[in-house]
Amino acid sequence: MDRLSLDCSPSLPGIPLSMLSVPMENKYKCQQCLQVLRKPVQAQCGHRFCVHCFRELTSSGPKPCEACRQEEIYEEPTSILNSNEVFPDNAAGREIASLPARCLNQDCSWTGSIKQYEAQHEGRCAFEQIKCDACQAFVLRAEKDRHNERECEARTLNCKYCKFTFHFKDIKAHDEICSKFPLQCKDCGKKKIPREKFNEHIKSCAKSKSACPFSEVGCKSVVENGKLSEHENSSTMEHMRLLLPIVLSLTQARAEVSDSGEWQEDSVLGLYGAPEEGVHVGAGAAASVHVNLEKKVTALERIVCVLNREVGRSTAMLEAFAHQHALDQEKIENLSTKLGQLERVIAMRDLQLSETEQMVRELQSCTYDGIFVWKISEFSRRRQEAVAGRTPAMFSPAFYSSKYGYKMCLRLYRNGDGTGRGTHLSLFFVVMKGKCDALLKWPFSQKVTLMLLDQNNREHIIDAFRPDVTSSSFQRPISEMNIASGCPLFCPLAKLAGKSPYLKDDTIFIKAIVDLTGL
Repeated sequence: MDRLSLDCSPSLPGIPLSMLSVPMENKYKCQQCLQVLRKPVQAQCGHRFCVHCFRELTSSGPKPCEACRQEEIYEEPTSILNSNEVFPDNAAGREIASLPARCLNQDCSWTGSIKQYEAQHEGRCAFEQIKCDACQAFVLRAEKDRHNERECEARTLNCKYCKFTFHFKDIKAHDEICSKFPLQCKDCGKKKIPREKFNEHIKSCAKSKSACPFSEVGCKSVVENGKLSEHENSSTMEHMRLLLPIVLSLTQARAEVSDSGEWQEDSVLGLYGAPEEGVHVGAGAAASVHVNLEKKVTALERIVCVLNREVGRSTAMLEAFAHQHALDQEKIENLSTKLGQLERVIAMRDLQLSETEQMVRELQSCTYDGIFVWKISEFSRRRQEAVAGRTPAMFSPAFYSSKYGYKMCLRLYRNGDGTGRGTHLSLFFVVMKGKCDALLKWPFSQKVTLMLLDQNNREHIIDAFRPDVTSSSFQRPISEMNIASGCPLFCPLAKLAGKSPYLKDDTIFIKAIVDLTGL
């Protein structure tokens, strides 16, 4: 039986049933995903699976076949799904490849065969809805580039002023806080003033207008910063007339307070009354006190205004920082996602490296003269695994008849196979697919000699055969290797019991000799 190569090449589950233009026969259905078989493989029980589904089923070890249980034909070990006991079903694959199919994407009129769909249309249909990695929205494949460049709300941009990176949906929020964003002075008309320097410009701009300092007493003039002194000089009399009623009212109020003798200490402004000291305050002194009081009140009001503006500015900055924090958190989450992706890539690379190392080890033990000696250590443990049904068979490294000749290997059943199960070692010869098969003579017809070596060099166990040229086992391989052929009754297990000359230090040696006559 051919062995499935469990490599890391990407694979997909079955093809949807609705894609077929004709009713589907049950023999083309995967027993796991219940869809049309994709790259079908056949287990030793006869049931077919997609190679993707079979890998998932046996990823953690051999599993019982649920289809056998449903059909009430379950029988161990035949019904145990094992990666070592499965082969590609090329016949079913060819039949499925010729089935008529149609594309399921809306507005797509493509029709053809399953083979054409997998090779030419799958993953390329312009009408397929695919998910945008950034915004998670579904868009047509044909419109993906335009979406990424012009429409995606989550596409990444760089601020052309401060070079900060952000998503397109946040462009307005960023413009509101960007310290380099250009502003225009409405008074002098100057453009491209960075936001971080705009306040300084307003204070120094000659065209910027502000209220007259005497606005608190009634002056309604709004003048440019450069003409403030001129206004104060030209409006002195007007400002005096505005102050006169206030001064008179203060004088009258202080006089009334003075007559009542009710001066009290003002803890805030530091004003002291005089009843306790016996001092009488005149009208002139009261007016002076009221003017000082008015100045202090005005100063305090200005301070309060400044503090209010600072509080407003601080609140705006706090909101901007909170929004920026949210943007940073989102960026951190994106980086974490990318980190997870990189970790998965590294894991794949480690697996590929492990397979490469295994290949190098096999090449180191490879021979090119048709003679191969296979050393099998820890034989007792390996045989127990075979008895338990976990790994009933094992393959040797490949060897060659010459550097550009036939590629071959051996397959050993440590607890026997077929008629030798439980009583004999079963040893088989396998012709593998090589790089130079097109240059070789087919079918393979060279004599093969198989030997279990006596480690005392006395009596080797030898079996030899000439290939049946009509058997598919010796035709030019189409898949990775042909069906094994050889000796199911190669060596009785009893000969390996006790102090056997064939088993020493828990190790046996098997030798294969391919007759090169005529090559």
